[in-house]
Amino acid sequence: MVTTSLTLKLPFLKLNQCKALEFERLTTLNTDVANSLLEMPKEQRSKYTSFDFRHIEIGSMWINQTIRNTNAATKVKHFRRLPLEVNNQGWKVIKTGETYSISFSLYRGRKKRIPLAIHQASYQEILDKVINREIKQGSLKLWRSKKGIWYCLLSVSMDVPDAKKVNQWIGADRGQNHLCVASLPDGMAKFWTFGNIRQIRRKYQKQRKLLQEAKKLKTLKRLESKERRTITHINHVISKQLVQLAVDCNCGIRLEDLSNIRKTTKQRQKNKSDAAQNLDFWSYFQLENFIFYKAQLAGIPVQKVPAPYTSKSCCKCGSINNRNKHSYRCKRCNAKHHADWGASQNIGKWLGLKCSLVLEKGTFVMGVSVQESGANGTPLN
Repeated sequence: MVTTSLTLKLPFLKLNQCKALEFERLTTLNTDVANSLLEMPKEQRSKYTSFDFRHIEIGSMWINQTIRNTNAATKVKHFRRLPLEVNNQGWKVIKTGETYSISFSLYRGRKKRIPLAIHQASYQEILDKVINREIKQGSLKLWRSKKGIWYCLLSVSMDVPDAKKVNQWIGADRGQNHLCVASLPDGMAKFWTFGNIRQIRRKYQKQRKLLQEAKKLKTLKRLESKERRTITHINHVISKQLVQLAVDCNCGIRLEDLSNIRKTTKQRQKNKSDAAQNLDFWSYFQLENFIFYKAQLAGIPVQKVPAPYTSKSCCKCGSINNRNKHSYRCKRCNAKHHADWGASQNIGKWLGLKCSLVLEKGTFVMGVSVQESGANGTPLN
């Protein structure tokens, strides 16, 4: 059994303005408490408890958690906003009919908890397990988005079964034009293109340049946050659909190992200056993490295989050839196919040695050419 943690983002259902204003006021008060602790020497912070802040109307459990969070943030000099947070003893999930509610007490000296309805969305199964105490509760955090929507962030830990044994694997190739290409062992493939991502990248790059020249730093930071959320959403969509494909086909997932890719991959300076072409501008590591944790919850095994020459090798005979953009043609067996599709086939069928020993070029000549310059953007041998 493997233990995994999740954070459920649940918006409050029909939260009135009075409660929203009270949440905002207490959050500001909580931030002031944290900043007052930061002004003290580090040796004195650990000695403080909720009793030292008994004049604050926030509950003692919330204050104690604020003290712990402040002591843990060793490099922070000032909090602009510190959300209210409480440990697993300070909240409880209640179900009345089909409505789920979260109950907690924010004020000091009041033991009665007031339940607030939450929008459960797709977390009904997990919330039922929380009520039945089948999974372990974590902390609760009250968080407000930039649009003014208040959310309840619940942290839970659960035991998931070990990944089941599979006989077939889905190969997933990640790239720039096609963010992900997944192919089944029988050759059927699914492409995640997101063709407008290049236009989005160039749009934000142009806006960043104008804002930097105008020295509008607040607007620049807001724009970068919006771009980051867009990327995160796309990675969530890709990882969710890829894991669901593996569940439906009863297959495992194989990914290429892109560790240190920014240090080993060659890029032209012209591509680096263009946000739409720069490989550093897409968070492949975040996509990989999303695939790993969602596959873990679904009981799907995930493996990582070496990345070099996966798109240069022929998926039919294994010989190495140069690709021409998206098209690939093998000089030995005359096979023609999409280059990214062939890479996904190589990743899915990887057995430790993909390239055949008999090549079009001599072994010594090919070794020298690869060592000198690499093969069109691939790492040095």
